[in-house]
Amino acid sequence: MAERRIRGLTGLQQAFDEVEFGASRTLNLRTSLPTASEAARRVDAWLRQHQAQQSGSVLIITGRGNNSEGGVSVVRETSIRVFHELRRKGVIIEFSEHTAGSFVVTLAPMSAMLEAGSRRREQTPQAAPASPPTLSALDEDTRKLLRALAEHSLDALGMRDREPFLENEMLRLFGSIAATLDDGPDRERRLRAAIAAAMSDYD
Repeated sequence: MAERRIRGLTGLQQAFDEVEFGASRTLNLRTSLPTASEAARRVDAWLRQHQAQQSGSVLIITGRGNNSEGGVSVVRETSIRVFHELRRKGVIIEFSEHTAGSFVVTLAPMSAMLEAGSRRREQTPQAAPASPPTLSALDEDTRKLLRALAEHSLDALGMRDREPFLENEMLRLFGSIAATLDDGPDRERRLRAAIAAAMSDYD
């Protein structure tokens, strides 16, 4: 009877989660049993993608580690480390344990990630990203959006004469935003959507 009741409660929780988050905002790592490094890559890429999509809050299912060595879920512990890192990088705002084997993660606006990248650049100067080799490799519409975002970003830093810094800022922003997008069709269209999402944070 107790086992049946536990299963019933688990099923009820899953039903609520499906209504609240849906398949598109749920990452289930428990079913694929990834290694720690695979889990870290998937969680990092998936959260960056959903930040660009302005998904708000998402659900990550790690499992409790009942069948893991020592009863500790390596995927769960790895995910927590990634959460802390992405919070420092402005990708997420916070995370909290939802159940013993899952977390709700609240994503930060795109501007938080871009500003965090700007602070890191000031502390540790870095070379401009290698791709694209020049901004001319982008479509004209993409360059216009990227330029407008760079102007907003420099204005937010209080720069009065932004022209000398504009191209480097465009390259920096491109590198930060492109890192949130996976390869695939319509990548530049998705890049423009992510730039537009970042622009909306400044309005």
